[in-house]
Amino acid sequence: MNKNIGRQLMAALTLTSTLLLASCGGPAIPEPVSLLPQPSQVAETGNPPFELTSSTIIGYDSPELLPAAVYLGDLLSPATGYALSLREGKGDISLRLHAGGQKGAYTLTTTPEEVVISGNGYEGVIAGIQTLRQLLPDDIEATRKVSRRWAVPNVHITDAPRYEWRGLMLDVSRHFYSTEEVKELLDLMALYKMNKFHWHLTDDQGWRVEIKQYPLLTEKGAWRHFNSHDRECIRLAKAQDNPDYEIPADKLHIENGDTLYGGFYTQDEVRDIVQYAGIRGIDVVPEIDMPGHMLAAVGNYSGVACTDDTGWGTTFSSPACPGKDSAIEFCQNVYKEIFQLFPYKYVHIGGDEVEKTNWKKCPDCQKRMRDNGLKTEEQLQAWFTHQMEDFFNANGKEMIGWDEIIEGGLSETSTVMWWRSWAKNASREATTHGNKVIYTPNAPFYLDYQQDKKSVRAIYDYVPELEGMTEAQQELIMGVQGNIWCEWIPSRERMLYMAAPRMLAIAELGWSGPQQNDWTGFSRRMADQFHRLNVMDIPYRIPDLEGFNESNAFIGETKVEVSCLDSTAVIRYTTDGSIPTAASTLYEGPLQVTETTDFTFRTFRANGAKGDFVKTRFVKSEYAPATQTAPSSPGLEALWHDFRGNRCANISEAPLKGRYKIEDVCIPKRVSGNIGLIVRGYLNAPADDIYSFALLSDDGSTLAIDGEMVVDNDGPHAPKEMTGQKALKKGYHPLELRYFDSNGGTLQLKVMDSDGQVIPFTHLYMH
Repeated sequence: MNKNIGRQLMAALTLTSTLLLASCGGPAIPEPVSLLPQPSQVAETGNPPFELTSSTIIGYDSPELLPAAVYLGDLLSPATGYALSLREGKGDISLRLHAGGQKGAYTLTTTPEEVVISGNGYEGVIAGIQTLRQLLPDDIEATRKVSRRWAVPNVHITDAPRYEWRGLMLDVSRHFYSTEEVKELLDLMALYKMNKFHWHLTDDQGWRVEIKQYPLLTEKGAWRHFNSHDRECIRLAKAQDNPDYEIPADKLHIENGDTLYGGFYTQDEVRDIVQYAGIRGIDVVPEIDMPGHMLAAVGNYSGVACTDDTGWGTTFSSPACPGKDSAIEFCQNVYKEIFQLFPYKYVHIGGDEVEKTNWKKCPDCQKRMRDNGLKTEEQLQAWFTHQMEDFFNANGKEMIGWDEIIEGGLSETSTVMWWRSWAKNASREATTHGNKVIYTPNAPFYLDYQQDKKSVRAIYDYVPELEGMTEAQQELIMGVQGNIWCEWIPSRERMLYMAAPRMLAIAELGWSGPQQNDWTGFSRRMADQFHRLNVMDIPYRIPDLEGFNESNAFIGETKVEVSCLDSTAVIRYTTDGSIPTAASTLYEGPLQVTETTDFTFRTFRANGAKGDFVKTRFVKSEYAPATQTAPSSPGLEALWHDFRGNRCANISEAPLKGRYKIEDVCIPKRVSGNIGLIVRGYLNAPADDIYSFALLSDDGSTLAIDGEMVVDNDGPHAPKEMTGQKALKKGYHPLELRYFDSNGGTLQLKVMDSDGQVIPFTHLYMH
């Protein structure tokens, strides 16, 4: 659906829903207090609310707060239709600065007569404004006038952030986003008090920022022919009936009869976005990735790579050449212009995934190593990083790099962004040297990973790995960040779908204290945000439908009862294998099933936009008989194969590396690298029952019971749990589980009875 049409429809729905309120007299009734992230302290007085009217005045006690006052007025004006007055000094809504206390802290107090927001610094006042925004009805987000009363409940809120860094990264290299699309993401970040926007501006697939000294970086490096990422998105758009995967026409450019994809930001556009973010209390951190991921640069300028023969190596692209002074000069010249565009002190150098094959055979690199007493290419990268960091520091900037910058020797002043969840010692090693760390482990903080019913909770329940750290080391943890890598995210709609609602969990994890951790309460408050997001036309991911597994077993007959945490979602279904459309059968309540039936359920938004679909099978069953041969040994047997493929069925073809006895389904401790596991044994069913099996893996896994596939979680993927059921008679049933991954991943199996109780692995398995 066209974005503007979608917004018009949503505004019309909002207006319809509030017309009754417009016709009602009497006092304004505030919405129940439901805030995200959860404030430190909220006290509701029970007194009458403050009511926003056309005569409300916004006051500010310092010229520094004028941009915040203008921002607040701009937030409130479209939906109310009020042109609110501003004045320096006291107002009906007063913005104030106070000294002392934690940076970013604020208090918000409402009475029937006024609202007072007092913040520690500009950022604290902005945080208070976002709380006021959420205290108002969801309709305040509408882009045209809504006729209703605007009541703010009478509360006193004291609040402060847990971490100073609450970030999102957007990769605009793999797929490009316009300035308006970036601003929309910044608006969403601000609403949930996220304050660091990490802008991944360059990579092999595109250079997105104008560098005046090197115009070819954008004239050539910002455009490409369709690559494998683009073609896969086009395929998915058709295969999944999902227009969000389509390549936006406004990102295409015709040159000499060729269709090219791309785009870039002029320096004026960059300044505009930086200013826009700053008004909303958000610092912008640019990333110009080097010395690797520079194909868009090294392919257009000589003297930057080791040779002019650039391209892809075994795994990654040709990097810059740290042995050439011309390459060092090029990198520094690029950053000179970047420093002028971004006022925030932090700048990200990347530093990840550098293929060093060229360095090993490059005479310039080898000479640089000899001249500086460097023994390995890892040390050569560290030398390059230190050279660049000295340049950063001389220009008043501080460096951030991905955790690979630790390898070969960590500099004293750089900040480490920990992303490799398998490099578990990275944060401890960095903080041991006194370096600050930002937590962004790929699982669960990579928001390009496909979502499932556990994605949001995996973030919300995440506990930063502090084991073995002193109190001083823990104080070096700056915060958390979600990363939106955009290889397969070509559109604004898909990008926002992947970001929300996971970014809400990141926002609360970064803001609210661990003593406030309450998944049930967070789920309710997250659900309360869905109507607000609909008003804003944010195509967030509707939470998973509940009430069934991927495969389900029943005896005789059963009912299919489907529910969704999002009360605004519309559910439709088919039973012929087709993907539901807006014309498919509406799910209105429990469905009686007496025969094996395949269902495809799909959610739709209130404006008719398509959501996800899911297939599930309800299998009419009898209890599968137990084996007559009793196994003799407790536990299971795991066979480790040196497997490099991506399908579980092929694991047995790979060389066998070892056999292990395991008590429970897991990756044996000594197994690493290329992993292909075949786990065999017997499941001891304690009673005649229908059992549920929840198989979590990263990457693929399958589970067969009695030779029948029960859970198919196959194929390369991020951590994902799938569930299936089977009716079993009491006794032993043959089990085979297959799993593959590289670099070590995740494997877990939970077995539950028909009451939903997890059966302990003790005495559950035999072989």
